[in-house]
Amino acid sequence: MAQTIGREALVDSPQARVDAWLERFEAALTARDVETAARMFATESYWRDLVAFTWNIKTVEGREGVADLLHACLDHTAPSGFRVTEPPTEADGVVEAWLEFDTATGRGQGHLRLTDEGAWTLLTALRELKGFEEPRGPRRPQGVEHGVVRGRRSWAEQREREQRELGYQRQPYVVVIGGGQGGIALGARLRQLDVPSLVVERHARPGDSWRARYKSLCLHDPVWYDHLPYLPFPDNWPVFAPKDKIADWLEMYVRVMEVPYWTRSEVTSASWDERTQQWTVTVDRGEETVVLTPRHLVFATGMSGKPNIPSFPGMDVFEGEQHHSSQHPGPDAYTGKKAVVIGSNNSAHDICAALWEHGADVTMVQRSSTHVVRSESLMEFGLGDLYSERAVAAGITTEKADLTFASLPYRIMPRFQIPIYEKIKERDADFYARLEKVGFQLDWGDDGSGLFMKYLRRGSGYYIDVGASELVTEGKIKLAHGQIDHLTRDSVVLADGTELEADLVVYATGYGSMNGWVADIAGQEMADRVGKCWGLGSGTTKDPGPWEGEQRNMWKPTQQPGLWFHGGNLHQSRHYSLYLALQLKARYEGIPTPVYGLEEVHHLS
Repeated sequence: MAQTIGREALVDSPQARVDAWLERFEAALTARDVETAARMFATESYWRDLVAFTWNIKTVEGREGVADLLHACLDHTAPSGFRVTEPPTEADGVVEAWLEFDTATGRGQGHLRLTDEGAWTLLTALRELKGFEEPRGPRRPQGVEHGVVRGRRSWAEQREREQRELGYQRQPYVVVIGGGQGGIALGARLRQLDVPSLVVERHARPGDSWRARYKSLCLHDPVWYDHLPYLPFPDNWPVFAPKDKIADWLEMYVRVMEVPYWTRSEVTSASWDERTQQWTVTVDRGEETVVLTPRHLVFATGMSGKPNIPSFPGMDVFEGEQHHSSQHPGPDAYTGKKAVVIGSNNSAHDICAALWEHGADVTMVQRSSTHVVRSESLMEFGLGDLYSERAVAAGITTEKADLTFASLPYRIMPRFQIPIYEKIKERDADFYARLEKVGFQLDWGDDGSGLFMKYLRRGSGYYIDVGASELVTEGKIKLAHGQIDHLTRDSVVLADGTELEADLVVYATGYGSMNGWVADIAGQEMADRVGKCWGLGSGTTKDPGPWEGEQRNMWKPTQQPGLWFHGGNLHQSRHYSLYLALQLKARYEGIPTPVYGLEEVHHLS
């Protein structure tokens, strides 16, 4: 009897269940039996593919969605060799397993969540292209050519020649507009994949996009979340790095990773030639104008796009200083001045706190409710399992953390986020009560799912508290509510007639869609062709439907051939730069890339 029970337990173990599912799934795929493969998914199920099957970033839902994907992609993908990479685990009736697999052109990793009904979630992610693997580990370059070679060039001479010729005698295959963390991460990936590319940055030095921001700016995300590809921060790096330290790291990274990078260079125009299938990109380099002819153009100009600078009556008569938060120089010049900061999200709080520290009289104008979460609570409940010292101690590498986060389809992510913010709300009840007591208008997202979903849906509407909220509760940062009616010579007047004296007005009013940069450089028609960037189509505030299931236009093909977008926080710049680089590498090498589920344009901006 004991032996029978033991055999049954072994057959029903997580390992056995996953092995059996993978064997049946691969057999169905090999036989091109799409209907059988689709029935192996639960009624409510999600397959998220990062380039491996679809040459896209795409999530399909339900058995019908799985069948549609397979009908379109199975023949050219030719998947095989599905296998687990570590023992599967089980909790609350869900078995989880990490996978590897092969396709006709590449190697992938994946993640499976399995219930009694079948696969609930499946992640498949392309990690490398066969025959075009990165020169890492045992493939690392020799670095020196032993022996006697007439006319030998040193490494420094080779680098100098490359930098001199690229963009002049040799055209890049890819031009990346924007040399912040996104452009730098992608430039490093393309360099390692041997794709001729060039990152074009208007500032004088790499990292200047950080150096130019207000001096109190720090990362609100922790160090474990913010590594760049290939070269993680050292283990003595601060948890929350100041902006100038990040800037220096980015400058060093460009040199060490040999990212082809032009500074003091501004792209002034770009046009697409349908006949030649290439771009004509005009770059102002100060002393000269250079014309580049790449096949692909990547806008890495920041997830947030162009600053939203409002137009209020009276701005032209206001005699004090006024500027957008992106142009705020810091608090030093405003000691003893009356400052009005319009907005109540991250930048507004940071700027208000720094101004107060330097002796300014500060008023924050809250025009709509804000989601606030204390940094300590977000670290413990929101990030700690994946991005923290305790995660590192538990063997969670950056790659594993990224794939774990990616394995949750956006449709069901709120289910996992809501309990986190309910815990935070309970733990920090006194904190929130004090904010509400002084009239601060709080929200938790339309469905209570908190910060990450707000970020993914709209990229705004939140503040990670690192101290400014206490100044609000204590009245040190004054609080006003309502919309702006007009400005006078020396004040901001709200719609209810409240008049706020001001020597300085800071418009912490956010940013527009990234395709605003396309309009400036390639024309409004081109911007409308690709449409709005960012958002999921959730139908929540500032994220209009229909449901799209992935970030609009980000890191994947758009309705304009050869035009791509790369942006987001440091985590996204790191993780998704791989998939964008692999798509570009495949095209460079002539590998067929039939795109499944090319995104339709539902919103122009």
